[in-house]
Amino acid sequence: MSIGIFFGSDNGTTTDVCERLASKLGGADLVDVASASPDDIAKYNNIILASSTWGDGELQSDWESFADSLSGTSFAGKNVALLGLGDSDGYSETFCDALYHLKNAAKGANIVGATSTDGYEFDSSKGVENGKFVGLAIDEINQDDKTEERLDAWAKQLKSSGF
Repeated sequence: MSIGIFFGSDNGTTTDVCERLASKLGGADLVDVASASPDDIAKYNNIILASSTWGDGELQSDWESFADSLSGTSFAGKNVALLGLGDSDGYSETFCDALYHLKNAAKGANIVGATSTDGYEFDSSKGVENGKFVGLAIDEINQDDKTEERLDAWAKQLKSSGF
């Protein structure tokens, strides 16, 4: 069963992380939301939504309009995992808030892939529910030395969830 990784990237960091994750999952289709349509969601049963967090906790710019276009899209019966990138030092009050916005865009989905907040230092994140991130948080600015290990563990977790 194929996996669709829907991502937006302004400076290439999210693209790079998604390419690395796709390789660890044994392959996945990379779908840039800048040129995607809501109909593309229907092609996949296993979906990863990936965005960095910008400004005061907003989605990446291409995601802003794509998320709006998904308002009538059904994610029912689909496994969805969320990947957020952020800067825990420079934006400690909104670290990986993109996870929250991505979860809200995937209405009706079976959300999988929650991860521990252990090992991160930040003040606040809308992407945390019940003491865990609702997906995987990556900090390529301050903790890039932990990215590979986090991607490996998450890919294993997603595979055990049916990805």
